[in-house]
Amino acid sequence: MTEDPFAPGPAVQRREARERAIELLYEAELRAAPASEILENQVVELDSFVVDLVVGVTNNVEQLDAEIDSLLKQGWSLDRLGMLDLWILRLGVHELLGNEVPVAVVINEAVELGNRFGATEESGRFINGVLGAAARRFQ
Repeated sequence: MTEDPFAPGPAVQRREARERAIELLYEAELRAAPASEILENQVVELDSFVVDLVVGVTNNVEQLDAEIDSLLKQGWSLDRLGMLDLWILRLGVHELLGNEVPVAVVINEAVELGNRFGATEESGRFINGVLGAAARRFQ
């Protein structure tokens, strides 16, 4: 079987996987259901990268929240963040801690998610600032 010449490249597939992971994490939050249950109930088989991201983030949400909270400027708290902004930050910090994806890629992808799904027009900039500080700390 030959490869589909119209299939998206690896970078696009990864971006789509991150978007799907955010959608699933958001769905779990809205339904107040475990992410594992949301994953199990999918009709279409999910890309393994999507599953890895969702499981990795949900299994470490307390550690990720502690890291994010420590990076927020005075006057900000996790409670003040929009739900999707927080999930995007969790995903970004998870990937930064995993050290498998270049820092610039992690931050750029998270900013794009923030621009697309974020709570405000400033979400992308805010996510960029927090993840930039995280990247400097984790180096």
